[in-house]
Order: sequence, then structure tokens, then C-alpha cells
Amino acid sequence: LLSCRLYCEEAKDPKRRSCQTVLAEALDIVVRSFAPILPHLAEEVFQYIPYKKDSEGVFRTGWINASSAWKKPGIEEAIEGACAMRDSFLGSISGKNALEYEVIIVIEPGLLFELMEALQAEETSSVSQLNEIMMASQTTLLSELPKETPSDANIIKGTFLINLEGGDICEQSSYKVIARPLAKAKCPRCRRYTAESSSTPCPRCLQVLAAGKGST
Repeated sequence: LLSCRLYCEEAKDPKRRSCQTVLAEALDIVVRSFAPILPHLAEEVFQYIPYKKDSEGVFRTGWINASSAWKKPGIEEAIEGACAMRDSFLGSISGKNALEYEVIIVIEPGLLFELMEALQAEETSSVSQLNEIMMASQTTLLSELPKETPSDANIIKGTFLINLEGGDICEQSSYKVIARPLAKAKCPRCRRYTAESSSTPCPRCLQVLAAGKGST
């Protein structure tokens, strides 16, 4: 997830920048957390953080002060739900390369489906947050099984309990996961199986490369 956003997206792409923001916030919290027991290490790390503008040191800039903006309602449940579906997907392919597959997620309309839509607005995507979590080359989110689903398809069924507002909103939803091998070639840049040929980058990478040339 991190490597794809950091190394495959355009330098100023919001996805890449948001990933850097999360890493910076996580580093700041971790350093302040172990500062009382490893003061010299914490101070050395703090002084080498390139984007810090103050030089007062970790002990003079206060304790952990995480912004409330990080606590977005529903986001934790959305990520946990997606991770549960990812475990079902990875279990169904038994140690094979997840990037060689498209994962189809089927959820009946309801709260769980809405949470997944927050991670992937499009029906099918290779660049959504949901697809990044699934670790596949492509993810399709549906409210019912595709009509062309073979009768012998390996459909993994699961349930996920959503608990919001301290238990005021509680809903158990079921989902189905289908792993389908992709017929496309592996992109030489991002390694996803979304390219037309193994010698040509996929459409997303071609767009990023073109934008990079235009900004130089």
C-alpha cells in the first residue's frame, strides 16, 4: 500500500501526499512516546526529521498532541471491514500472488456497502483505497453477484460486525468474495496486471509519466 502510493503516484498527487502526512504524524507520535525511556535516541531522531522547523528538541515541544481530525467517524470500521475481506481473498488464493487477481466483493445494500463505497466510489478500480487494501490488481464492488459468475466459482462468504457511535449503531453484514485471475499483462512500472503488454506501462502509469514530463 505504502510503496505503491509513494513510488508509483505523481510527486504531488493527493494520494502520495496524504501517505507522507500519515507517515510524518506516525513518526512524531512514536518518537514522543518513547522519549521518556529512550531520551537520547528520541532526541537524535527528532533532530534529523527534515521537515521540522523548530530546533528546541523533543522535550521542549510538548507531549503527544494528535489532531481530532484523524478520528473520522466510520473510517476505522471501514478499514477493519476491508481487512476482513482481504483476509478472505488471500485465504482463497492460498499463497499465490495477489496481484495476478481481480477481487470481486459482493455486499447487499446497507451500512457495510456504504463504508466500502467510501473507499472506492467506482464499481471497478485498480487505484482506489479499497484495492490498495485488498492488495490485488483490480477490485470490483457490487451489490449482487454478477450474472456471468460460473456455477463452480469459489465464493468465500463472511460476516462483519459494524459498531458505531459507541454501540448506538450496530449492524452485522454479510459479504461474498470471489478471486478471478486477470488476463492482462504485468505493468513493468507498478507490477500490477493491468497493462496491455509486458513492455508497456499500464494506463495509470502512462498518465503519471506523462504528467511528470510535462512538469519538467
